[in-house]
Amino acid sequence: MTRSNPQGEIGFLSDTRRMNVGMTRARRKLLLMGDLSTLCSHPFFVDLLAYVKRMEGYRTPLE
Repeated sequence: MTRSNPQGEIGFLSDTRRMNVGMTRARRKLLLMGDLSTLCSHPFFVDLLAYVKRMEGYRTPLE
């Protein structure tokens, strides 16, 4: 979803409308991958991660 950077800047994804389009176009399955330390600098992604964890959809790369 985003490149990792020490500034925590998410660039393109800071416009949540872009994420809305990407998420609502999925037909059967939606897989999201990204660097949480970068993404969680934005409130939208904090809320999204909390939701995904509640739905038991969160996995780490080692699982």
